[in-house]
Amino acid sequence: MSARTNTTYSDDLLMREARDLYLSANGFSLSDYHASTFTIGILGLTLRFPNTKARQRVIPLHDLHHVLTGYATDWAGEAEIGAWELRAGCDSLIAYLLNGGGVIIGLFLCPRRVWRAFLRANGQRTLYGAPIPYETLLQMTVGDLRRKLGIRI
Repeated sequence: MSARTNTTYSDDLLMREARDLYLSANGFSLSDYHASTFTIGILGLTLRFPNTKARQRVIPLHDLHHVLTGYATDWAGEAEIGAWELRAGCDSLIAYLLNGGGVIIGLFLCPRRVWRAFLRANGQRTLYGAPIPYETLLQMTVGDLRRKLGIRI
């Protein structure tokens, strides 16, 4: 995980453009979505884990949530997005596990930020249960998708 700061993407950007900016700014790529493994850096160590099919389904949507909410990809940002996603709606065991793990870490690192993210999600929705195909999401503007999900910046 990199120590990136929160970023607000313009409502006028297409989600595809915003996603690509997000990936580039954080050192990620589209190929990461389907790689056989993923890595996490912690305490100077690089840990490698299998990138399961369940995780491969969740991560592209999770990244769009980063774009829509502006939460960073450092440990605190992942804890915030985890709290936000847990309250706004998860639909799979892997989403609950990944977000729950992030929140637990965040409760030690930045409990107030985690709590604010949880509160912020009230009345908002995630893309996990949305019946909109991923390619269609990428053709929407950031602002249109924020409005559809009730996300206020």
